[in-house]
Formats: sequence, C-alpha cells, structure tokens
Amino acid sequence: MQASDRFNINSQLEHLQAKYVGTGHADLNRFEWAVNIQRDSYASYVGHYPLLAYFAIAENESIGRERYTFMQKMLQPCGLPPEREED
Repeated sequence: MQASDRFNINSQLEHLQAKYVGTGHADLNRFEWAVNIQRDSYASYVGHYPLLAYFAIAENESIGRERYTFMQKMLQPCGLPPEREED
C-alpha cells in the first residue's frame, strides 16, 4: 500500500464521518456509538413497513402501537448516559 492510497482511504473515511453521523469519529465513546446504532435500527424499523408489520405480528400489537413504541425507544435507547468523570 502506497502513501497516496492511504491518504485516499483516510480522506474517504473523513468524508463519510462528516456526512453520516452514525459512522462515528475518533472522539466517540462506546455509549454514544451504541445509541447511534440503536436509533438507526429503530428508524429503519419504523421506515420499512414490512419490518414494522413483522414486529407487530410477533408482539401481537397494532402497527401504530409498534410505531409509537419504537419512536419512544428512540429517545433514550440505551438508558441514561453514564456519569462523566470530572478532570
């Protein structure tokens, strides 16, 4: 791998990280990464009707109730954030 290839790969990665929030960056901690993954999943479930219908049938709920539940779970998908250490 040449230096120009490495630069090109890094510039593409930086472009993706700037364009899409869920791809992360160097300062992203584990909790924030998990929240992004969970929110992306819930947004996909709500946005794709067949997935939403599948979950509704599996949980014996209406599709509207499942949509509402997923939207509520998007607020804090991984619970409260951990305590930050004071320096």
